[in-house]
Amino acid sequence: MSYIIKNPGVVGSLLLEHLLLIGTTLAIAVSIALPIGLLVTRYRWLKVPALGLLGVLYTIPSLALIILLVPIFGLNPASVIAGMVIYAQVILVRNLVVGLESIPATISAAARGMGMNPWQRWWWVQVPLILPIFIAGLRIAAIVGIAIATVGAKFGAGGLGVLLFDGIAQNRNDKILAGAIAVSLLAFAINGGLLALEWLANPSRRVSKT
Repeated sequence: MSYIIKNPGVVGSLLLEHLLLIGTTLAIAVSIALPIGLLVTRYRWLKVPALGLLGVLYTIPSLALIILLVPIFGLNPASVIAGMVIYAQVILVRNLVVGLESIPATISAAARGMGMNPWQRWWWVQVPLILPIFIAGLRIAAIVGIAIATVGAKFGAGGLGVLLFDGIAQNRNDKILAGAIAVSLLAFAINGGLLALEWLANPSRRVSKT
């Protein structure tokens, strides 16, 4: 903690870089996962090949995946973000599919019977029901992203991983510990925040209150 206390500006700047990496990754990942999840739910024959392909990509070690992406995106944050987006897909798409498939057919039929169009059924019926499951996937994707972004510092992505790699290169245990503590605290904070959001989004909690 001594390095963090003595260098709050440095650690704060690296923390903001780390958060920017995670935020950008999740925004891109969600925009890709949402249409894939809807397509897989609508056309069931796509489920096995789509989730199978994403599962195969998820098994590639993060370091190897980023190295494979460097010739395409260059030695910069784009390669790391692309790798994190790929890793997030299997988590987000799977949770979206599980959430959509868990909606009882009677609820969907009732919404159609009330005259709701597809957009209204999506926004007013499906989204509230799948939101807790989706946030759970987002939480896992965020934690995985924090870990990969830490490794991404080796590829010029910046972030808190810079402290770890600089500490190793300079044989500075204070930097290594500062990086490890900062990454751990960030992971705990994001996990706790999304857990709280997941609890707030739970439909059963809202029903019990009424």
